[in-house]
Amino acid sequence: MNDAALTPQTQDIVVDEVLPHTPATLWKTLTSSELMGRWLMVPTGFEPVKGKAFTFQTTPAGAWDGVIHLQVLDVVSNERLVYSWKGGHETNAGYGAPLDTVVTWTLTPVAGGTRLRLVHAGFVPRKNDVAFQKMSEGWKHVVHNVDTLSRELH
Repeated sequence: MNDAALTPQTQDIVVDEVLPHTPATLWKTLTSSELMGRWLMVPTGFEPVKGKAFTFQTTPAGAWDGVIHLQVLDVVSNERLVYSWKGGHETNAGYGAPLDTVVTWTLTPVAGGTRLRLVHAGFVPRKNDVAFQKMSEGWKHVVHNVDTLSRELH
């Protein structure tokens, strides 16, 4: 058996949109705790600083308390924000199953605005199918919310 057979294949959620905003405007929307609370969930302890740990609270399920544990992995102002996204509990199946993923936001200037690319990577098939399905739709709404809030900043 080779190493590839031992490594579970993962799925990624990708949302890629061109929005009519500058990278600086989108960056403010993505990295302000107050605004983040309006387009996703209210963070506890978030700062766009590499190494900073923070949490979100969502609906608990089974043995999982609903806390999502995150840590900022990379920050390049007006270009890229990367954080880990971990939650769930080993005894849960379906909603609340263990999740160990990474979210990457990339901003690229283009004609007419900025390409906003969100990649939520690392969903393990079967184990994370419920999260993958729910979050695939959810992230589309989140990007729409980021767009809407960014319009308010103009």
